[in-house]
Amino acid sequence: MALSPLKPPEERATIVTPQVQPSKTYALDFETGEVGGLIDGESAVRQFIRKAIMTARFRFPIYGVSHEYGCELEDLIGQDLPIELLNAEIPRVITEALMIDDRIQRVYNFDISREGDGLFVSFFVDTAEGTLREEVTV
Repeated sequence: MALSPLKPPEERATIVTPQVQPSKTYALDFETGEVGGLIDGESAVRQFIRKAIMTARFRFPIYGVSHEYGCELEDLIGQDLPIELLNAEIPRVITEALMIDDRIQRVYNFDISREGDGLFVSFFVDTAEGTLREEVTV
């Protein structure tokens, strides 16, 4: 019998190698709200990063009961917080928002600076597609 418990585990187990699946998604034009053709690879990852950071976490029930999707940057906006606290919280909330995607391996090297009433945040993301440099104005 092929599945006999009397056989050693090596003979009962089947080795499966994971295959990288395409990350195709619809292209979103963030300026007009239009949905375009399909994108894949680096452009799909960049779109995910931008959309995950722009989406307020816990606000939209469409993203499910797990509340994993989205970012909590909204909680920091408009508050007169010291830069030391922002240097700790912004990397944490952005990293949490991005690490739910299997294509993202690491988020690091944050540079945060105040520009008038806004904050300029740049960081690096290691992905299956390579290393990306991202910039966000909050």
